[in-house]
Amino acid sequence: MTGTLHAPLRVEFDYTRSLGPVLSRFMTGLRDRTIVGARASDGRVIVPPVEYDPLTHQPPTEFVEVGPGGTVSTWSWVSEPVPDQPLEKPFAFALVLLDGADTPMLHAVEVAEPSAMHTGMRVTARWVEEPAGHIRDIACFVPEDDASVVESGGFEARKLAPQPPEKDPVSGIVTPVRLDYTYAASPEESRFLRGLEEGRLLAQRCPKCHKVYIPPRGACPVDGVPTTDEIELPDKGIVTTFCIVNVPFLGQRITPPYVSAYVLLDGADIAFLHLILGADADEVRMGMRVEAVWRPREEWSTTIENIDHFRPTGEPDADYETFKAHL
Repeated sequence: MTGTLHAPLRVEFDYTRSLGPVLSRFMTGLRDRTIVGARASDGRVIVPPVEYDPLTHQPPTEFVEVGPGGTVSTWSWVSEPVPDQPLEKPFAFALVLLDGADTPMLHAVEVAEPSAMHTGMRVTARWVEEPAGHIRDIACFVPEDDASVVESGGFEARKLAPQPPEKDPVSGIVTPVRLDYTYAASPEESRFLRGLEEGRLLAQRCPKCHKVYIPPRGACPVDGVPTTDEIELPDKGIVTTFCIVNVPFLGQRITPPYVSAYVLLDGADIAFLHLILGADADEVRMGMRVEAVWRPREEWSTTIENIDHFRPTGEPDADYETFKAHL
C-alpha cells in the first residue's frame, strides 16, 4: 500500500462551432485558397477578420484579399512537436504579417533548422491538396524562393466582390480537441484507488471536526488539518442532487435519457458523482436510497469504474433532515 499511482489520461472531444457571416467569409476564402481580412473603421486590415470593429463595435462590411505572402514579425522554435500540431517534425510558430494586412496571423513555418528562421524573412502559404474551409487549409508557411517578388509597400489589399449566391459558404467548423497527460494521485488517493481494486470504499475522517471525506483529500478543507483517520464505508447511500442527461454527445456509452447524480454514502459527509441506472430517469429523486453495482471481479482495477453504476435499493427515502446539509 506504499507509493503513489500514476496513469495516462486523455480528454478528447470534437469542438463544433457555427460561424457567423464574418468568420464564414474567412473560412470560405480558405476553402477557395484565398486569405481574407476585414477593413476596420480606421482603415486597418485585420487578419483573421474580427466579428466586430474594435472601435465602432459594428460588424465589418468590407472584406479584402491579402497575402498569400508575408513577413515574419516574431517566431518561436518547436523542437519536439506534440501530436496534432501542424507539422510532425521540428518547425517554427510565427506571427506572419501578410501582404496587405496590418495585423499578423499566427501559423507554422516549415524550415530545416532554427538558423533558417529570422525576423523579417519572407514566407508564403503552402495549401493542402483539398481545402475544406478550416485554418489548416494552410498546411504551413514556407520561405519565399524570391523575396523580391513582393516589394515593401507594393501590395495593395484587394477588395473582394460579394460572394456569388450559388456557391455555398462554409457555415461551421469541427475541430478535434485532445489533451494527453499523466495524472499522479496523492498518497491518500492512491490508497483509495487500491481499496477499490479490493472492492473496498476507503475514506478519511478529520480528527477535529470528524467529517468523513471520500475520495480522501489528505487535509480537511474546513479545519486544514490532515485527515489521518481511515475508515471503510458501505457501498450504499442516498441521492442528494442529480441531473437527467437528455443530450447525446460523442463517446456516450448510455443512450439518453439517464441520470448522473451525487451519491452520499452512509457515514460520509461529502457526495461523489456517479450514474444511477435501474430506474426510469423520471423516477430518480432526492433522498432515494441506492447501492453500488460492481463490475465482475476479474475486471477490477484501481479505478472508480469498478462500480458500474448505482441502483435503487427499494428502501424508504431518507428524510430531508438527513441530507440537507450536503446540498
